[in-house]
Amino acid sequence: MVAGMVALGLVAGPVYADERSPVPVPAVEGPVPGSVPGDPSAPDVRDTYPWLSTNVDLAARGYVEQEFYLSGAADAYSAAGQVLATDVAYRTRVIVRRPVHQARFNGTVLAEWQNVTAGYDLDALWSAEQIMRAGYAWVGVSAQRVGVDQLRGWSPARYDDLDVTGGGRFVADELSYDIFSQAAKALRVHGGGAVLGRLDVDTVLAIGASQSAGRMTVYYDAVLPQIESVFDGFANIVGTAPTRAGAEPVFQVLSETDVRSPVRPADTDRFRRWEVAGAAHSGWAGQEYRRPLLTRDLGAAPSYECDRPPYSRVPLSHVLAAAYDHLTRWVERGKVPPSAPSLSFNADGTKVRDELGLAQGGIRLSQVAAPTAVNTGDNSGEGFCRLFGSYVPFDEARLRELYRVEGRYVAAVARADAVNLGKGFVLPGDAAQNVRDAVAFDFGGR
Repeated sequence: MVAGMVALGLVAGPVYADERSPVPVPAVEGPVPGSVPGDPSAPDVRDTYPWLSTNVDLAARGYVEQEFYLSGAADAYSAAGQVLATDVAYRTRVIVRRPVHQARFNGTVLAEWQNVTAGYDLDALWSAEQIMRAGYAWVGVSAQRVGVDQLRGWSPARYDDLDVTGGGRFVADELSYDIFSQAAKALRVHGGGAVLGRLDVDTVLAIGASQSAGRMTVYYDAVLPQIESVFDGFANIVGTAPTRAGAEPVFQVLSETDVRSPVRPADTDRFRRWEVAGAAHSGWAGQEYRRPLLTRDLGAAPSYECDRPPYSRVPLSHVLAAAYDHLTRWVERGKVPPSAPSLSFNADGTKVRDELGLAQGGIRLSQVAAPTAVNTGDNSGEGFCRLFGSYVPFDEARLRELYRVEGRYVAAVARADAVNLGKGFVLPGDAAQNVRDAVAFDFGGR
């Protein structure tokens, strides 16, 4: 039926590379007034604050958090890239955490497709230490109906007029792809009233985790060939990656949770895939960061009874920080990132594990190469338990068996981080923090 409608000119057919449609610049309003502390239910927007506003001291690092409304007319796409409608009105928001001054900015924007799997916008890839240390600007884009609908109910004064469905015509996020594109276009506008103020932007990277990585995969494979290229590179994190060979490089980073088969695509000059042993799809650091924010904004953070102690402590954020730096150099200088070993599988399709229960192969951070616990990407139980991985710390007897004294443990951490630094899998700041944490670790104080 769709094919017949295309033939009749009622729905646009595919647009090929030489007919790429330009991406319009949306209207920008803001920054929207209101900050923590405030009341989301207040009738005056000035008395409210942005959803999941960070509790990190941004000012101490020369950063600021701001929120903007974006509005315009977007095209609707099916998951196969079919144009379903054109020029559909929308209005959404972006949340921005950026350097105040150009001298603090490294020139790269991380534009995150906000994840809505939990029923609300989640800045899953906001890793404050790594992002601010490097001088990135981070922008969270609200592109999907579930997230926007929750915002509207949470703070009507702030968000009630947002709509990414065309007044209810497109409730399966058909507008999300073009909204994401237009947000990227807005990031490149310089000067007063712009989303990034007067920062000079060199590179815009699209980043997304889990479901958002899946949306970005559809975007890259089916939508991007039809439209102007507005992202310089793509980081698909703990989720799927495109299969199309496009001009824009793609960096896929997976936790141990996400690698379920020994069958995987090969690295190319436009694609890299890294797999991180012991890391979880949603690990400890992100959960700890968001717990007080969800308690503040929802009244309580969710809790789960998992079959094994949840939340791997392996810091996937350390690998992501290195990946973002590699991806930036890739798009700016053509420097292809290093390949990484894959996780190992047995003939029966299970992961190879050592005598401690740690996965073999993959990128092995010092938390795995010099372990004080069994961190895995596996778990089971209620809700999202399967995504949390597991964490079982060693007792003092096992630690003494492995290292004898604390100094040998510190040396093992330093060696592991030196290896990963040399291979380009971590950055110096994170390696140094790992050694500091190792020095402070007490075998007997567990």
